Amino acid sequence: MHSIGVIRTPFREQAGTPIQPARAGDAVGTVILEDAYTPALKDLEGFERIWLIYLFDRARAWSPLVVPYLDREPRGLFATRAPARPNPIGISAVRLESVQGSTLTVRGVDVLDGTPLLDVKPYVPEFDAFPGSRAGWFEAGAGCERLADDRFERPCGRDSTGQG
Repeated sequence: MHSIGVIRTPFREQAGTPIQPARAGDAVGTVILEDAYTPALKDLEGFERIWLIYLFDRARAWSPLVVPYLDREPRGLFATRAPARPNPIGISAVRLESVQGSTLTVRGVDVLDGTPLLDVKPYVPEFDAFPGSRAGWFEAGAGCERLADDRFERPCGRDSTGQG
């Protein structure tokens, strides 16, 4: 895999970044694709939402148990959306505001500025929404935090192993 563009947002560090697009409100970002991918954006404007698939390029090394942002208890990594993962891939369903050339303007973005983009896919409610689905531990009324802290981001100047 390789990056096909970059996601630009007002969020420079993990602490203070919205947790999930549904909690990002009107946070605006731009998705800038490499020019070679501009023709692939044809017909995207008809979709209200799109999936951004990206690399958690600043995430710490993964751990099998994590305390997720919306909870205080250790949980199995795969039962969370924590960014520190064996393959640090993220997804966000954002509102598509416009397509201009190779640039998408999106709203409800919850991604760090400068995040490498891996793919864009249309959000299709018939395929992507399952209202009434069970949500495991999250249904127990976990915390109501709306913003991330720094627990999953590696300190500046460190590589993915936590070394210099």
